[in-house]
Amino acid sequence: MDRRQFITRSAGLVSALPFAGLAATQAAAVTGSSTIVELAVATPELSTLVTAVQAAGLVDTLSAPGNFTVFAPTNRAFEHLPHGVLDSLLADIPALTNVLTYHVSPDYYPASQFVGQYGAVHRTVQGSPIRVDGRSGSVHLNGNVRVTTADVFASNGVVHIIDAVLLPH
Repeated sequence: MDRRQFITRSAGLVSALPFAGLAATQAAAVTGSSTIVELAVATPELSTLVTAVQAAGLVDTLSAPGNFTVFAPTNRAFEHLPHGVLDSLLADIPALTNVLTYHVSPDYYPASQFVGQYGAVHRTVQGSPIRVDGRSGSVHLNGNVRVTTADVFASNGVVHIIDAVLLPH
């Protein structure tokens, strides 16, 4: 199945859920019993991420109880990857899983924990650390990836929407 088929199937899933059509800032209002996956599905600008999570078989993991922190790249962030990279990842599940799990911390980090930090290292499920810079009133990861929407709370953690795809070293 190619990327377009994945995205089309994902769009169908998005429209079938009760939170469909909510913007990221509105998704925060449906928190509580919503899991990270439900919040992502409810946020149209995260549809490519949802497609990737489905392709990698991570839906159950990110729907499970926990205290995860997810740095969620927008559709535009995926569009900024070099040509062919997303298609290659979707065709290579181990590589896709490696990239996606680099966006997930097994620990709970609301944005308030980033304020004033510089160079703090946070572990990821993938194993490589993420460096955080929260000195300037905004939060940046690994130097140039910006958190655009922070603290979208879910029943099993918190989501921070980011403007680029993080690539493990």
